[in-house]
Amino acid sequence: MIRNDVLDRLPVRHAVPELLTALEERGTAVLSAPPGTGKTTLVPLALAGLIGSGPRRRVLVAEPRRMAVRAAARRMAWLLGEEPGGTVGFSVRGERRKGPATRVEVVTTGVLLQRLQRDPELPDVDVVLLDECHERHLDADTAMAFLVDVRATLRPDLCLIAASATSDAPAWAELLTVLDGSGPAPVVESTGEAHGYRVFFAAPPSGVRPAHGTWVDPALLRHVAATVRRAMDRHEGDVLCFLPGTGEIARVAGLLGDVDADVFPLHGRAPAAVQDAVLRGSGPGLRRRVVLSTSVAESSLTVPGVRVVVDSGLAREPRMDHARGLGSLATVPVSVAAATQRAGRSMREAAGAVYRCWSEAEDGNRSRFPSPEIRIADLTSFALRAACWGDPSAAGLALLDGPPAGAMAAARSVLAAIGAVDEDGRVSDRGVRMSRIGVQPRLARALLDGAPEVGARRAAEVVALLSEEPPREYGDDLAVAWRAARRGGDGYAARWKTEARRLERSVGEPVGAGTGKGAGDGGGASVAGRAEGPVRGDDAVAGLVTALAFPERVARAREGRGLLMVSGTGAELSAGSVLRDAPWLAVAVADRTARDATARVRLAAVADEEVARAAAGRLLAEDEEVRWEDGDVVARSVSRLGAVELTVRPLRDDADPGLVRAALLDGLRRDGLGLLRWSRESAELRRRLGFLRRVLGAPWPDVTEGGLLDRAEEWLEPELSRARRRADLGRIDAGRSLQRLLPWGSGEAARLDELAPERIEVPSGSRIRVDYGGEQPVLAVKLQEMFGLAETPRVAGVPVLVHLLSPAGRPAAVTADLASFWREGYRSVRAELRGRYPRHPWPEDPRSAPPTRYTRARSERG
Repeated sequence: MIRNDVLDRLPVRHAVPELLTALEERGTAVLSAPPGTGKTTLVPLALAGLIGSGPRRRVLVAEPRRMAVRAAARRMAWLLGEEPGGTVGFSVRGERRKGPATRVEVVTTGVLLQRLQRDPELPDVDVVLLDECHERHLDADTAMAFLVDVRATLRPDLCLIAASATSDAPAWAELLTVLDGSGPAPVVESTGEAHGYRVFFAAPPSGVRPAHGTWVDPALLRHVAATVRRAMDRHEGDVLCFLPGTGEIARVAGLLGDVDADVFPLHGRAPAAVQDAVLRGSGPGLRRRVVLSTSVAESSLTVPGVRVVVDSGLAREPRMDHARGLGSLATVPVSVAAATQRAGRSMREAAGAVYRCWSEAEDGNRSRFPSPEIRIADLTSFALRAACWGDPSAAGLALLDGPPAGAMAAARSVLAAIGAVDEDGRVSDRGVRMSRIGVQPRLARALLDGAPEVGARRAAEVVALLSEEPPREYGDDLAVAWRAARRGGDGYAARWKTEARRLERSVGEPVGAGTGKGAGDGGGASVAGRAEGPVRGDDAVAGLVTALAFPERVARAREGRGLLMVSGTGAELSAGSVLRDAPWLAVAVADRTARDATARVRLAAVADEEVARAAAGRLLAEDEEVRWEDGDVVARSVSRLGAVELTVRPLRDDADPGLVRAALLDGLRRDGLGLLRWSRESAELRRRLGFLRRVLGAPWPDVTEGGLLDRAEEWLEPELSRARRRADLGRIDAGRSLQRLLPWGSGEAARLDELAPERIEVPSGSRIRVDYGGEQPVLAVKLQEMFGLAETPRVAGVPVLVHLLSPAGRPAAVTADLASFWREGYRSVRAELRGRYPRHPWPEDPRSAPPTRYTRARSERG
């Protein structure tokens, strides 16, 4: 019996006629309906002609989550007075309840994608309703893109509806028809007759630290629990509290242990019995309930009895470090759209109250919508689906946001490494087969390549563990978790067994006639489904299969420093991990936040070097490493697996000469040109050339440290090529090598002694060395040897700086203008020194006195 009394109370019923008209005229529409109006339950029944007077159709409803699929199917069947599996059925991975009479089928977007790639025409479907499009899950965006393509090229009769609870309807209206050019799809709005809700802002106390990674300040969780208590005191009805993850749910549940109510967790991993209990409601005369939920309850689910929503203000989003192949979760402020969705849960049955655990001032700073998953997630599965669809670059897909180029490049690199696509990105037969298995491509590779080694059943069981991370209480040792799942007794174990059986069957399934719009013939060899490989223990099997899935995460222990993954990323185990003594690990789950220097290992299996080599063989390399280290050349032959060194053998004189030469050049850059032999003459030549470069410029060479290092290969050859170590550098005569930089080609080199002479002859006949070490050349000469010289000597047109010395060789005066000194400065120097050095000449007029190197008496004798 149809429950018309309930259906008549659903506000969306008023929008159904307009929606049916839109489908009749255009075949597509956007349904914009706020939370609680009945778009998920009433509309599919109306589209199928099960209520009202519309034509009979076969309707497929796609939901983003398994829990929402079951709940929606159960609710629609209840409205028709039936059980799921009759007129209304559902399909999720590993479970299907559908019969010949089914007119409305609810599926996850993942199941819908599998069907589209098996048969894009969807021959048994008249209408597809994609629910909760605004959540921007990657599977939903991909399914929408494929369906838009199908309508434009294969099935113009297929009706398509995008259902959204937020204000982004115009964008979806444009997208639905972007490939057929018929103009924006009609937008049908249901304003509803909602009961409304009142918002209370409950800002946390000062000092609460912002979340990072998956860490949430315990002070905030205490505040959330206190807010739940306050809401219970002030309002009637059940309380639905939104928290970012299962860990926070457990902690808040502990803080609420003494409340006068039943406290239920609600998340994707909660046992089915708990989920059913939450979705059934408390009923008259039963205790009040507090439901602690992740974002799974934001949309598509009705939690009966809820009158109050407490919103922590946090959500979890995936993040992907494409360079390291590591995914993680980030705790972020919930968007305005998601907060509105959450608030709408309070008014499904009566006027509600919403407590937001943030300040009113902060409310306006939140992003409008959640981040599209295509921008932030691992795109390996998406890239494989696009390749199977015949569009490896995804450039032709109808997407609100295109995939980032870097993320797509990383994804295609992974697919190429596991043999899913060729060098041009086109899908291979192996890739088609992987896409049909229904798990991430990495896990599909582990299943297909692991089955011949360990047997299909055991490979499937490990892959099932990897496809849905076991509960934390199972521990971080994958083999231990495997044994715990075998023992069963909880909801996870039941799901795991179902998935393992499905995966085991899929190993032997043929590829079929193709997948997706652009697939090839879909042939290819099959892997024997049940052939057992060599006998191995659980630890060895878990290690091998995990390593096949994540070869770049194979890690070797580093003494006192945790682990080093093949990818080059450091990793740490938890303090109490039973894996701490393992020399090798295959890491199944790890994350690394932007603030952390190393990754945190959450789940891993014991491995060994043989497994590492087998799984990550493409990363195995034999390299000759020659580098400058600790002040000398170090040469060694290294066998490495990615960043992990396996064996090291020192090299003597058989190292590659080119690598040695490069190491010596690196040593010169690091430790400087002092490694060469610089005689006095060599250093003086460098100073003379430096002076000419400053004064005259090119073609005189730049002999600064940087200038010489830039041209080291030019002026140090062939001596550099003959050198093998630091000591050989010390034997290179830098001065002789430096002459190679002189401007011989222009002829200027021949003028070196003319432009920057080593010595200058002074009036006494002495040849005095010129010091070019400063900004101005310096001539240090005894004052008496300069008698009779009226003008200052010049080099390259620059007057030298004359240091006039006393008979004892000490500076008596410094001048660059000798004529001025004779006129003005000499008198005071003569008065000061004549008495101290009476045996030396001190004429009154030095300009006319004969120069001398000797004392007065010797000069007179001479």
